[in-house]
Amino acid sequence: MESITLHGKTFKLLASHSELCKAVEICAEKISADFHSKEPLFISVLNGSFMFTAELMKRIDVPKCELCFVKVSSYQDMESTGIISHVIGLNRNIEGREVVIVEDMVDSGCSMYNLVNKFKSEGAKSVKIASMFYKPDALKYPVVIDYPGMALENDFVVGFGLDYNEYGRQLPDLYVLDNDI
Repeated sequence: MESITLHGKTFKLLASHSELCKAVEICAEKISADFHSKEPLFISVLNGSFMFTAELMKRIDVPKCELCFVKVSSYQDMESTGIISHVIGLNRNIEGREVVIVEDMVDSGCSMYNLVNKFKSEGAKSVKIASMFYKPDALKYPVVIDYPGMALENDFVVGFGLDYNEYGRQLPDLYVLDNDI
C-alpha cells in the first residue's frame, strides 16, 4: 500500500517491511556481539515495541537471555505529554542484571530517561537501549541509544507497532503523516 487513512488522516509509505528488517538485523548483530557470553534481561516496552521485539528476538544470538515486558505511556493523540504512567510494572528482580530496554521509538527521550534511571536505582548492573526508531531532532532528555534502528525526521509515523490512537500497529511497513493532503 502506498498510502493509508486512519482516523481521517492520510499516511504515505516511508519504509517497507524488508527495509525495517534490515535495520533490525543490524541491531541484532550488535547486541549478539555485545551479549553473546552474558545473560542479559531484555525488557520490551509495550505496546509499540511488540513487532520490533519479535523481529529482534528471532535474530538475537544470545544463548542465555530472558525477556519480559513493561508498559509505560506518555502519548495522547499525536504528542508526548511528558508524563509517564506505569501501567504494567517490572515483575522480576533486576539487581546485578545487564538490562537491554527494547523500545519502538525514542523521540523526546522522556520515557527512556525515566526507565533507565528507574532500572539503575533498582540495582541493574548496566542498562542499554535498543530502539527501532529515533528522532534526533526531537530529543530533549540525555539518553544514549546503544542499538539504534532507523533515524527519522520529526514527523508522525505509524506501522510496525506504532499507532495513531490505536490504529495502524499491525501494519508491517512504516508510514508517515502526509502533510501535503
